[in-house]
Amino acid sequence: MQDVDLAIVGGGMVGLALASALKNSKLSVLVVDEQFPLKPLAEQPELRVSAINQASENLLRRLQVWPAIQAARLQAYGHMQVWEQDSFAAIDFDHHMLHQGHLGHIIENQVVVNALWESLLDADNVQLLAPVSVQSWHRLDDKVELQLSDGSVYRVGLLVGADGANSRIRQQAGFPISFADYQHKAIVTTVKTELPHGACARQIFTPDGPLAFLPLYEQNLCSIVWSATTSEADRLMALDEQAFSHALTSAFDARLGVCQVHSKRLAFPLTMRYARRWLDERLVLVGDAAHTIHPLAGQGANLGLMDAAALAERLLQLQAEHKDIGLPANLRPYERWRKAEAVRMLAAMGGFKTLFNGKHPLKKLLRGMGMSAMDRLPLAKQQAIAMAAGLAGDIPKLARPLL
Repeated sequence: MQDVDLAIVGGGMVGLALASALKNSKLSVLVVDEQFPLKPLAEQPELRVSAINQASENLLRRLQVWPAIQAARLQAYGHMQVWEQDSFAAIDFDHHMLHQGHLGHIIENQVVVNALWESLLDADNVQLLAPVSVQSWHRLDDKVELQLSDGSVYRVGLLVGADGANSRIRQQAGFPISFADYQHKAIVTTVKTELPHGACARQIFTPDGPLAFLPLYEQNLCSIVWSATTSEADRLMALDEQAFSHALTSAFDARLGVCQVHSKRLAFPLTMRYARRWLDERLVLVGDAAHTIHPLAGQGANLGLMDAAALAERLLQLQAEHKDIGLPANLRPYERWRKAEAVRMLAAMGGFKTLFNGKHPLKKLLRGMGMSAMDRLPLAKQQAIAMAAGLAGDIPKLARPLL
């Protein structure tokens, strides 16, 4: 039997970011994952990538893992172009609007995980256990007893569920969730483009759903996220590489010339999940365990990383005040704070999806007029891009701009 202050179940970006934010603090931390998170990068880009905004970059810089990320693979983007197929609706965003050198970075998830994991190897207060799964857990008077698959038993002051969208911790706790099937699937793959991407992130709204081209570290490589109705996604996945590449080029209005699939393709259903409770006695949720959103704005990873930063901020404050980190009353400010941010993002994504859903001419006209009007209003554009960059709203201290 070993005692630790908190156990983080889940060694993805969010769980490891939380552990890293608590590195070298007076809190003892255990990280458990049923798979080994650290993996060497393949020669080809990983399929799962994230658009890391400036708030998340600030966090990763403060956690001192940004140099390792830069030494691996990433691509800054300074521009965003958004338009609708067969419509005059279009809007462009530029990094100069924020007086910044870029808007964000496209980074493979594995690059971030590797950097965070390696940064924790020399942390005196952090234990990393993987591949090890949680066999069972139950509450004692002032602890949670955690039994692991390697036979070890831990008594922890706070159990953190960072184990993803299908969180077993959330399910075992019996936390109710709000759930909505977007009736879409997302197809992800890497494509080679005839024309260079020019460090620009692009997204087109098609009648079946949004298609994003995210620039990768080589000028003619992009990661795509093609959200389409389930039936259309299944049809596209059934095409051979040549037919899929042709359909992709056409759907993207050939903005980057002829596109050619450069990796395997994956498709997964898109659902909205929102845990109506995020905490209980000695238990709290972060990241996808608490919420999942539509990927059309690429904010899922950033939302989770901000959860980690906010929870770390609260835990360090409680520790400094010598207060119990496992009591719901002490963690309630974190829950209120991050729930409000998650609801705001869920509402925005739902609104975007509804706005761009449908082919009715009047609706297309209204979309075109709205986007054209915003494109001509510098202040509105600046506010929109500041939100996307994570530079607006209630930002955790760890994610605020560095001086």
